[in-house]
Amino acid sequence: MGISGGEFRLYVDGAARGNPGPAGAGGVLMLNGQVVGRLSVFLGTRTNNEAEYEALIRGLALAVDQGVRGLEVCMDSELVVRQMQGNYKVKQARLAELHVQAQKLTAGFERVVFTHVPRTENKLADKQANLAIDDYEFLKKLKK
Repeated sequence: MGISGGEFRLYVDGAARGNPGPAGAGGVLMLNGQVVGRLSVFLGTRTNNEAEYEALIRGLALAVDQGVRGLEVCMDSELVVRQMQGNYKVKQARLAELHVQAQKLTAGFERVVFTHVPRTENKLADKQANLAIDDYEFLKKLKK
């Protein structure tokens, strides 16, 4: 059974070192201001926008797994937020595929609101995304 009650916020961020380049997805699920879930996933080579969408998808899946019913999703990617709100069209084919995946996941919630936040308010998610890339790069150096 998932956690329930209170106000859930999901902060997600994607990072790519190069565009495309090594990329990571990060996220933090919060309940009433307290961290109740984290994600940090190395994605391989992606564009920054692909990493942003993949962070969103993985963050939504985390919230579903926790039994969350209502959610505010906070991202510093204005493009992804506006596309998820239906204000911007999704023109690039790969982003359109990811957009469809994200929309399917939102159907599992009673309520989802997308909010664009400044980078300064998304530092925890950014840290998680960059940790995934750092871990990958560290392991890559060990193998040499």
